Amino acid sequence: MAKIIAITNQKGGVGKTTTSVNLAAALAATKRKVLLVDLDPQGNAAMGCGVNKDDIEYSSCELLLEEVPVSEIIVKNKALGFDLIPGNADLTAAEVQLMTAQHRERRLADALLSVKENYDYILIDCPPSLNMLTLNAMVAANSVLIPMQCEYYSLEGLSSLMSTLRNIRDTVNPGLVLEGILRTMVDNRSRLGKDVSDQLIEYFGDKVFRTTIPRNIRLAEAPSHGVPVLAYDKASRGAVAYIALAGEMIRKEKAAKK
Repeated sequence: MAKIIAITNQKGGVGKTTTSVNLAAALAATKRKVLLVDLDPQGNAAMGCGVNKDDIEYSSCELLLEEVPVSEIIVKNKALGFDLIPGNADLTAAEVQLMTAQHRERRLADALLSVKENYDYILIDCPPSLNMLTLNAMVAANSVLIPMQCEYYSLEGLSSLMSTLRNIRDTVNPGLVLEGILRTMVDNRSRLGKDVSDQLIEYFGDKVFRTTIPRNIRLAEAPSHGVPVLAYDKASRGAVAYIALAGEMIRKEKAAKK
C-alpha cells in the first residue's frame, strides 16, 4: 500500500517541483515503486520528467473531474524509473468546476484508491497556493512534506500552512501528519539562513530533515533537459542530497514501524 505524500508550500520558488521530481527519482533508485502526480497547472513536474505538458491526451485534470480512469492517465517510462500523472493548464479549469462539485475535496483520494496497491510511494506536486487542488492533495495524503528556504518570510508562510494542516486533520483527514520540513537552496555562508534554520529545529525538532538541499547549478539545469538530476549528473551535490533525503525518509519509516 502506497504512502501518499503531498509536497506543498504556498510560497513559490522554494524548490517544491524540484523536490517532487528528484525525490521521486531518488526513491525509485532505491528500488521503490513510485508514482508522481503533477497537480500544478504550470505542469513543471511533467516537463521536468521529459513530458510535453501541451502534447498529452489526458492529465490530472481529467482525473479530478472523473472523466478518465487513472490507469489511462499514468505515463510509464522505464528510463525515468517512476510513473507520472502529468499536469497542465487544464487544471485551472478543473479547479473552477470542482468548486460546485459533490465530494470535491475527495476527488484525488478516490481516484488513487485503485492504484495505491501498485506503489510504495505516491508523491503529489502541489500548486504554490492553498486552493482546491492543494486541498485535494492534502485530503488524499498520509503526510505533508514542506520544502522551504531559510528566510524570515518563509517562516510566516509556514505558520499559515501548519494551520491549514491542522484544520484538514480536524475536519476531513484525521490521519494527516507532517512528514517533515526540507531546507532547500541552502547557502552555508549565509548567517540569516543559519538563524532561520536554528529556529526551525528549535520549534519542529526532528520534523526538520537532517538532509539539506544546496544551491546547485546542476539541479537548475536538469529540468531543461527533461530529466531528474540523477539522470543528468548523478555525482552532483544536488543528486547526492536527494539520494540522502530518500535514505533518511526510508530509515525514519522503518524506525516508526518497529
